[in-house]
Amino acid sequence: MNILAAIKREGRKLEKQLGKLNHQLDGIRAAAKVLGGSAGREVVGVKKRVLPAAGRAAIARAAKKRGAKVRKQAKNVAG
Repeated sequence: MNILAAIKREGRKLEKQLGKLNHQLDGIRAAAKVLGGSAGREVVGVKKRVLPAAGRAAIARAAKKRGAKVRKQAKNVAG
């Protein structure tokens, strides 16, 4: 199988899918416009969830506590 031909074939399939999706998006925007929504607004990405410093510190303390417990148990078993 010629790799270049396979890549071109995949490219054509993706272009076809993109066309279908653009058509669907146009329909959705038209429906939103008819319903009175702001269809011109672009879709924005999901905001990344941020953990406060206090939360990170609490997680770090808990991890250190668990690690100390495991090391203590290992020391008692070995010694």
